[in-house]
Amino acid sequence: MITPRNKAATAPRTVTDHEGDRLPPAGKARPPAPACPLPPQGPARFDIAEYCRRVEQYLGDQEGPSRLFWQALSFAVTAHQDQRRKSGEAYISHPLQVALILLEELDVRDPEILAAAVLHDTIEDVPEITTATIGEMFGPNVEATVEACTKISGFSGDRQNFYKLVHRKLFSGAAARLEVMLIKIADRLHNLRTLESMPRHKRQKIAEETLNIYAPLAKVMGLYAIKRELYNLALTNKFPRQSHKVNTQIAKLAASEVMAEVKRSLEEKCRLAWVTADIRVRPKGLWAYFDAEHKVLLKSINHPMEIEIVTNDIQNCYRVLGLVDQHYPPIPRTIRDFIANPKSTGYQGLHVRANIKGQHVLFKIKTPEMQNSSRAGLLRGWTSRGKGEEAAALTREVREMFDLMGSDESASYQNMIAASGRKEIYTYTPKGELMVLPKQSVVLDFAFKVHTDIGKRCVSAMVGQEKVGPEHVLQDGEQVSIITQKDPVRFEPGIQHLCQTPKARAELAKLFRARRLNLAREIGSSILRQELKRYGVPPDILDTAEMGYILIYFGAEDLDELFQALGEGRLRLKELMFEIIEGLCVNRQLLQPPTGSLNRIFLSTLDPACVKFSRCCNPLPVEGLYGLLSERGLSVHRKECRTMAQLGVQREDVVEVRWNLKATRVRKPQTLLIMAAPSRNRVLMMLSVAPEEMHITDIELLSRHSAARTSAWQVHFSLENLLGLKHILQHLAKTGLAHEFVLEH
Repeated sequence: MITPRNKAATAPRTVTDHEGDRLPPAGKARPPAPACPLPPQGPARFDIAEYCRRVEQYLGDQEGPSRLFWQALSFAVTAHQDQRRKSGEAYISHPLQVALILLEELDVRDPEILAAAVLHDTIEDVPEITTATIGEMFGPNVEATVEACTKISGFSGDRQNFYKLVHRKLFSGAAARLEVMLIKIADRLHNLRTLESMPRHKRQKIAEETLNIYAPLAKVMGLYAIKRELYNLALTNKFPRQSHKVNTQIAKLAASEVMAEVKRSLEEKCRLAWVTADIRVRPKGLWAYFDAEHKVLLKSINHPMEIEIVTNDIQNCYRVLGLVDQHYPPIPRTIRDFIANPKSTGYQGLHVRANIKGQHVLFKIKTPEMQNSSRAGLLRGWTSRGKGEEAAALTREVREMFDLMGSDESASYQNMIAASGRKEIYTYTPKGELMVLPKQSVVLDFAFKVHTDIGKRCVSAMVGQEKVGPEHVLQDGEQVSIITQKDPVRFEPGIQHLCQTPKARAELAKLFRARRLNLAREIGSSILRQELKRYGVPPDILDTAEMGYILIYFGAEDLDELFQALGEGRLRLKELMFEIIEGLCVNRQLLQPPTGSLNRIFLSTLDPACVKFSRCCNPLPVEGLYGLLSERGLSVHRKECRTMAQLGVQREDVVEVRWNLKATRVRKPQTLLIMAAPSRNRVLMMLSVAPEEMHITDIELLSRHSAARTSAWQVHFSLENLLGLKHILQHLAKTGLAHEFVLEH
């Protein structure tokens, strides 16, 4: 067995326990034994010999196929040997218990994943160990997994941004390797199981993060048993008083004589029908009382009781369903057949609800195989190479969700997690193919579920006999026929927030990013060529071989990538020009450096995915405006905007933005607010002589001010392009009526 170098001579180290508490070292380092190294003795000694015997029952001896895991165990014991948890227990107990959770509760047998689990804290807590060390000793797979599990270090900034970065790094790692999230969920579960020694504010902080991130993700991944325990433990720490009251109520429900009588009655009915069945009455735990939307623990719920019936085969499942329905008539539309239509996580069973003496009861009917697989779903027995076709659909969707949450800063990952964890609806294609979607899913979710290309070209759909738009919310049981056009649809960014599936959101995010990148490249190219002209440098210098040195210096593959960095504001124009002048124009006669006047760009789009009109000054695109470059798009301000003045930006960091008024279409309906009209006739007269480009659709009286004898009106209209808007605004200015107009784009 490979044993890492002895660290007994090094200075004592501290270790981060749970989520940020620095703990003092306890005792001196002690060298490992050849086979199972022992952690230091202390007030709460961890019995590693017993641990090894327990693990050997699953993985075999230390020279067998799982040799890599045993090497990692030895290495981790030595690395953590002078570290203790807040409880006084040897710190090594934590990563080893994380591996045991994966082994026993998720049936993970992959040595690389288990090795990464026992090593997941080494880089973070042991300064002498680096990512390269892990890679050299245990291979690239273990190295990548451990690195993804390691928190960001050396961050300077506010705590909220730090947590966002930590989570996004975790999601990015999990998108590439799902085992990263399995390890982190097991890590969080063990932390919650051993949280008693932490101060109350730390317990509540860990509990809150669990409720927001880890417990919902466990549900999304189909880890139902772990999900319930995560919720129960987190709620106990987050709401100690309320949870005690609810647990008392749950204990009373467990002792209900009504439920005991139901159990006895069903057992007798099954016996008479010659059906073997194991019947268990269980009240729902704390997890069922948590209102995730409002972040509160409810005093009561509508369906607090479950009766679980496990029978020997699928045929008997349906026979038991008949017996239940015969003696306890089901509540209408509550029979759900998850055997014929399994959940996306692989869950199977028959569900039916009944009202028994005023109490709503959920019956769950399963086989033993369904019962076992329901604990960890399709991810049970996960390996670093995946799990084949049976889990392909689930893993693809989960990876897409993690990829979007880790890469798109405009998307709220907490909202995505909440949406993915909602109840499911069952919808169908015209050919009868089942499409399982989260509740509140829209037509566009369905379209992307069918095929990515169908989603990109979806313009509407037929739901039953009704034609609806891509934003239409689908209901359970509906049949949907997607209507497409030849070219991809130019979707508005707002529809991304209506979509509930990770795939739809991820594909839309890619489309919006592609549009932003195209505009950024155009802007970058334009302002660089203008700046070269200001210095008297011919623009064809960009096509010379020497320009390759500039690209290498700024880490760009080609000119397009350089233009993109300029257009997104990641590369400052002043720095680029300095390198071009100093590196490529040494013997050229140059003009004096420009001052004052800005580079100018001309646009023919109001695409909200690329152009953001700032709320601070309500700019309108019929006049010259200022634009700030960013990765989220072009942020537009009025020239006299105070916010712009306060930023103190330099000339090269700002562009003057102008629109091609006739070529820029205005796609959305607009609203004009007239705030103090002297009379109704005055409003109607003003509108009757408005420019012909103003197509009025509705006029509303909002309020009357009797003392001032004025009234407020709202006018809804549409128009074709920005030239028409300019004419309308000029007409309004001439009328002298006080008005407000904010462009909908």
